[in-house]
Amino acid sequence: MVLRIWHGYTTKANADTYENLLLNEIFPEIKNKQIKGNKKVQLLRREMEEEVEFTTIMWFDRIESIIDFVGQDYEAAYVPDKAQKVLSRFDGRAIHCELRETFDYQS
Repeated sequence: MVLRIWHGYTTKANADTYENLLLNEIFPEIKNKQIKGNKKVQLLRREMEEEVEFTTIMWFDRIESIIDFVGQDYEAAYVPDKAQKVLSRFDGRAIHCELRETFDYQS
């Protein structure tokens, strides 16, 4: 499993707008692409002093699935125009990490 991790930042005034855009438009659009090996996405939100940070973690079976999603330059950020309009800044590149193990402490 390969995790694609990316950060975007908004003003406090645009944070709810951006979150709603992700949840109601962008994530469903990505799902509708039916990219083989795209398992799920997680959204994290962190309130900071001057801005709000959003972290997305997309789960893929393999790097080839990410290439199917964004192209050969698979580290390139995927930021639709409508998202860029409400973001104050964002990572131009995503990072990719191989998931090695998950421990469940509830068992």
